[in-house]
Amino acid sequence: MSRMQLALRVGDLQGSIDFYTKLLGVEPAKLRPGYANFAVAEPPLKLVLLEGESGQDTAMDHLGVEVADTDTVHTATRRLSDLGLFTQVEDDTTCCYATQDKVWVHGPGREPWEVYVVTDDSPTYGSNPEITAPVSCCSGDAESAAATA
Repeated sequence: MSRMQLALRVGDLQGSIDFYTKLLGVEPAKLRPGYANFAVAEPPLKLVLLEGESGQDTAMDHLGVEVADTDTVHTATRRLSDLGLFTQVEDDTTCCYATQDKVWVHGPGREPWEVYVVTDDSPTYGSNPEITAPVSCCSGDAESAAATA
């Protein structure tokens, strides 16, 4: 199982949930404070909505490829590294209310991409249990995430 992921930062979370439920024809797979995701079978898509500043225009937060297992993440890490891309590995990390193994790379426009597998559900948004609303744990930039936290 592989599917593309698109994570959007939205200024109206409930309005966005309502819109994407209608557009995609599916209910959210996960709802948490400041967060929702849709697991769409056709086309294979994980749409993630992260609550931003009220009233802000929707913006791309990050992109990804969800894969079936940790071995696939490690294979992607080796392949990307062999191609000369800088990779940032995060094994057994908590982000977006899930425990994940992942690797990050950035495109030429600094757009963050992750290849990841969800290994378990989590009651907290990120690794810091004091953070209960979506901040930048899903950026592939550990320094930015730590500064935001």
